[in-house]
Amino acid sequence: MTPDRAHEALPVEDRTAMCHSCSAQGMTVFYKVESVPPFVSGQEAPLELPTGDLRLGFCGSCGFIENISFDPSLLDHTFDETQIFSPTFSAYARDLAQRLIDQYDIRDKDVLEIGCGRGEFLVLLCELGGNRGVGIDPASVPERVSSEAAERITFIQDYYSDKYHHIAADFICCRHTLEHIQPTGDFLRSVRRSLGERRDAVVFFEVPDVSRILREVAFWDIHYEHCSYFSLGSLARLFRSCGFEVLNITKDFDDQYLLIDARAGDGSASLPLPEEEDLEELARDVTYFARNYPSKLEQWKRTLRGIREQGRRAVIWGAGAKGVSFLTTLGIQEEVEFAVDINPFKHGRYMPGTGQKIVPPEFLKQYRPDVVIVMNPIYSEEIQQNLNDLGVSAELVPVG
Repeated sequence: MTPDRAHEALPVEDRTAMCHSCSAQGMTVFYKVESVPPFVSGQEAPLELPTGDLRLGFCGSCGFIENISFDPSLLDHTFDETQIFSPTFSAYARDLAQRLIDQYDIRDKDVLEIGCGRGEFLVLLCELGGNRGVGIDPASVPERVSSEAAERITFIQDYYSDKYHHIAADFICCRHTLEHIQPTGDFLRSVRRSLGERRDAVVFFEVPDVSRILREVAFWDIHYEHCSYFSLGSLARLFRSCGFEVLNITKDFDDQYLLIDARAGDGSASLPLPEEEDLEELARDVTYFARNYPSKLEQWKRTLRGIREQGRRAVIWGAGAKGVSFLTTLGIQEEVEFAVDINPFKHGRYMPGTGQKIVPPEFLKQYRPDVVIVMNPIYSEEIQQNLNDLGVSAELVPVG
């Protein structure tokens, strides 16, 4: 389950691949991993799971990056990826909701969230703005919503499609969902059709930033369930091509996320924002990643092997998609015995493909690890405080 060493000459062109963002023919393949498990977690160690291949292709026409070997039938959209148990992430989500409410006067309005997950962000929008909400997601769990706003929120356990165009909304948000959708152009055009001639409704999307992934050679941020990857430019170009007017595009959450605000366009051409002019730079980043990921993998393998040979114990902190990708891409099993996560709904389950048991932070009081590998550096301070509160002295090693 490690990147294919027979393809050190990547990038190579695949003329048969079509870009699902701009429909251009031909993609440059620059990263390849075989037999990748999708992110799921079961009651028993799921070592035998269906797997798929991951081949990242770069479109030189629009800058879109996607897994051209993606098989959506392998995905399980019922897994629990909520981050609301983290004070760091909760504060970010609350600040973001308040910013959007204030900027676009989303008060006493109708809000639609596409891909709402467990509904935490939709609840924030309805609580802070006194709004009415509809959340669409097959993984939504209405019974987990405990809020005064619950009676003003309707959850639909389904995928968003044209059949929900009748839902009129003053504000449409879609956070960390577009990266799970491969026909991105088809999906966004569906959202645009739902607006019709309405130009007052605001559309907000949030996705991971692929430019950071490429520059940091962050292979752990490349997941099977993330089939689509965007830069500032490729995201804005996609929105414009689908009939939107881009109001604002920026980065947040330590530059890990891209945020785009848009509304239905009137058909007239608009000038791109300065942040969108990134196609040449993105092409250089793709080449840089392709040249440097083999050494990054070897570096981490040596580090983990060295920890084990020294008789020290290592755990990873973060049993989500980053942790899965980190362990499976490196082929790590014995070197890391446990994965720590603060989400109680994951405890007692197992990491797909590599089988590490997912444990709560309190478990570390008895396990006493020597090294804690932090799967997202933005949580380092929060994790260090957790360890201090538990009386656990361990070396914190953020990925990077």
